[in-house]
Amino acid sequence: MITVGLIRHGTTEWNIAGRMQGQMDTELAAVGIEQAELLAHRLKSELWDGIMSSDLIRARQTAHTISNITGVPFLGEDARLRERHFGQLEGTTLEDRISRFGESWREQELGLESDEALLERWSSFFADLEQAQRGKRVLVVSHGGYIAPVLERIMGEPVASHLSNTSITVIELTADAVWNCHLLNCTAHLNK
Repeated sequence: MITVGLIRHGTTEWNIAGRMQGQMDTELAAVGIEQAELLAHRLKSELWDGIMSSDLIRARQTAHTISNITGVPFLGEDARLRERHFGQLEGTTLEDRISRFGESWREQELGLESDEALLERWSSFFADLEQAQRGKRVLVVSHGGYIAPVLERIMGEPVASHLSNTSITVIELTADAVWNCHLLNCTAHLNK
């Protein structure tokens, strides 16, 4: 019924510094732009009907780079594709988190968006996407902390490895309402 290529945005300076971005708006680093270009050249040989992105600049830059190189039409941006909101952790490094909140910072209530709220955003977005793009192949550029729980829900198990910048995961919802994952966290384009 629909095929979705889930793409994590390219690397940012904050990724390089180990700084938690969440919904803070950061641009791609030079290496992130290069990663997006490499992914775009890989995707040129594939048939995709459109590309959408989170409204955060790092995802938009990645999506526009892919669209410009491949010619795949940019269908728009959607705030429902934004990264998880990380509350008080946004803008911090691991050292900052330990210094402010202690070693047990992961167990504390620091304003993180819940999986339920994030998955509600995905469900709302996907319902609209499926209605508008049924039978098509659509690339969706989002964020690692967003894509991972979506994939866990779809596949019924956690993603075993950290989602890499500009990785692509291809999932398909069949006419029988069954999800198939054809490609997971693939970064073959970065090996060139």
